Amino acid sequence: MRTLLAVSLACLVSCLLLPPAGAAEPESMRLWDGDAPGETAELGPERTLPERDEKPTPIVRLTDVSTPMITVYRPEKQDPLRTAVIVAPGGGYHILAYNHEGTEICEWLNSIGVTAVLLKYRVPRRGDTEVHQVPLLDAQRAVRTVRANAEKWNIDPNRIGMLGFSAGGHLTVMTGVHGDASVASPRDAIDRESAAVQFIIPIYPAYLLDKESQGLNAAVKVDENFPPAFIAITFDDADRAVGSAELMIAMKAAGVPCELHVYRNGGHGYGMRPTGDPVAGWPRLCRDWMVASGLLSGE
Repeated sequence: MRTLLAVSLACLVSCLLLPPAGAAEPESMRLWDGDAPGETAELGPERTLPERDEKPTPIVRLTDVSTPMITVYRPEKQDPLRTAVIVAPGGGYHILAYNHEGTEICEWLNSIGVTAVLLKYRVPRRGDTEVHQVPLLDAQRAVRTVRANAEKWNIDPNRIGMLGFSAGGHLTVMTGVHGDASVASPRDAIDRESAAVQFIIPIYPAYLLDKESQGLNAAVKVDENFPPAFIAITFDDADRAVGSAELMIAMKAAGVPCELHVYRNGGHGYGMRPTGDPVAGWPRLCRDWMVASGLLSGE
C-alpha cells in the first residue's frame, strides 16, 4: 500500500509539472557545470514536501535545492518583440511554490507570446548569509544564461525581465538592485554577460520594509539605473503593502517608471489562481502594462 501511495504521489507531481497539451516541451538545464558558487550547506536530496488540503490543485513545494536550474518555456506563437521573463517562485526562502507561482505563470506568459524561464534557486536559507545572498547568485546567473542564449531561444537581449512572488518578488527586486554587478573571477563566457534586467514584476513582494524605521529596507537601493516595475499587492497583506508603497516612492524619487496596484482584499500567496477577489485580475493589468512599456506588441 505504501509503495502504491508513493507511486500515485509521484504521478500526481509529474502531471502538475507537465506542459499543457500542444505546448513545446520545456528545456531544463543546470545553471553551472559542477558545484554552484557560494554554497555553504550540506543538504540531502531535493524533495517535495507533503501536500496540504489545497483544492482543486495542490501546491508543489520543493525544498533542499542545492542544484539551481532553469527551465525554458517557449510560446507556440511568439510576440514579435521577443520578450523573455524569468519567473521566481516564492516560499519564504525556505521552499519553492513550484507550480502555482512557477509553472502556471510560465504557461500564462507563453499564452501572451512571452518566453518564460522558470528559476529553481537554492532553498532553504543558508543560515550564515543574508536570506537572498545565495539565491541572488542563482538569479544573476539565470539572467546571464538567458542573455547568452538569446539568439538560440529567439529572445531580444534588451527585453529580459523578471517576475517573482513573495520571497521570489524580493529576489526579483534585489536582482534589479544588483543588475550591474560583475563576476570577480568569471568561470566561463556566461559569467561575462550582463546580469541587468530591463524590467521587474514583483507580485506581493516580501522583505522590502524595514520594520524598525517603517521605511524601505536599506539593502533595496534605488537609483536611475533601477529597472521599471509593475507591482501588485493587497492592502490586507500585512506590512508587505507598505514595503511596496515605499519602493514606488523611491522609484518616483529616482525618476524610474513604476505601476503599483493595491487591492483591498486578497491576502498573500494566491499566485494567479482565481480567488473571487479583484486581485485575481492582476495578470490582465500586467499584460496591459507590458504593452504600454514596449515589451509586448499588443497584437
